[in-house]
Amino acid sequence: MSEVITETAAGTPAGASAGTPAPAPAPGAAPAPAPGAAPAPGAATAEPSWAERYAVPARDAYRRTLLDLARVDPRIFCVDSDMGGLETLFGDALPEQYVNVGIAEANLLGVSAGLAHSGLLPYANTIASFAAARACEQLKVDVAGNNLPVRVVVTHAGVSAGHYGPTHHAVEDIAIVRTLPHLTVVVPCDAAEAEAAVRATVDLPGPLYVRLGRAATPLVNDAPYDFRLGEARLLREGEDVTLVATGPYPVVMALEAAELLARQGHSARVLNMHTIKPLDTAALGRAARETGGIVTVEDHVRVGGLGAAVCEAVAEDHHCPVRRIGVPDGYLDHVAGERELLEYAGVHPEAIAAAALGLARGR
Repeated sequence: MSEVITETAAGTPAGASAGTPAPAPAPGAAPAPAPGAAPAPGAATAEPSWAERYAVPARDAYRRTLLDLARVDPRIFCVDSDMGGLETLFGDALPEQYVNVGIAEANLLGVSAGLAHSGLLPYANTIASFAAARACEQLKVDVAGNNLPVRVVVTHAGVSAGHYGPTHHAVEDIAIVRTLPHLTVVVPCDAAEAEAAVRATVDLPGPLYVRLGRAATPLVNDAPYDFRLGEARLLREGEDVTLVATGPYPVVMALEAAELLARQGHSARVLNMHTIKPLDTAALGRAARETGGIVTVEDHVRVGGLGAAVCEAVAEDHHCPVRRIGVPDGYLDHVAGERELLEYAGVHPEAIAAAALGLARGR
């Protein structure tokens, strides 16, 4: 499967309808530039605002960051599986650091392992359901088994490819990849965090799995922050219950649920667990000791994902109830957008708040 990323612009002047000629410039005024035309030489260009820069799909932020890093680090290679767009964005700019193996995910990881073994830093690009399932053996044996610094960057994770139907859902990938030795697993919550995570892990020893979605999602981060691998980010203070979320919409929904709880007089701590492996057990320990329980939220099945990882960590050292909000066991035979599909699966702010309320009242 190949999905080409294209950008379009309407090119219609404000106040003019499509198909209507734009008003002529006033006498003596410079003609307006054609839609999409480059600025005139020497013309000042305004820096995009934070919201403008990161109001894009996380995969787009990752791609431009990868190109920026590769321009100054010749070890970085982009290994493509015909994802669409990388051949122009990266391949045309740095052809000596670009390889397209085609729609052949097992080969993608085998080639990437070979490049890493020779001292390079390959970024293997594919879709989440293909990396974790179709090419699982190569990920296990060639990459993780040899502890090689291959960066497997996947898109269309969770139900973000909901328009393709259940064959392209990736709601079991975390359960698979977090069991593989040496493999670090990162799930950014928005485009800004995707960029921060990629920059922070360039020199990470060993393999890395970065889980991204498809389309743009709401921004969680409104300013730069110090991304630290393996350290959950506290998004909201709270004493009654802790909401631990991973991934774009789960984090957004956890914050929305915290607002619902606040209206009922309950304070919810919200943690963005952007790193699934290694898990921030210290933050979980504090939540277990200081609040009435933990509710986990994820765009993944409840078996083997964030909820399971939190239960494993908490059960060893703490007496703390945990409630898991995630995709139920079964195929979502429904075609819809990402948030609509999650809500259809029972992952929504009201369900999170209800689970948290039960814990808060039990304190």
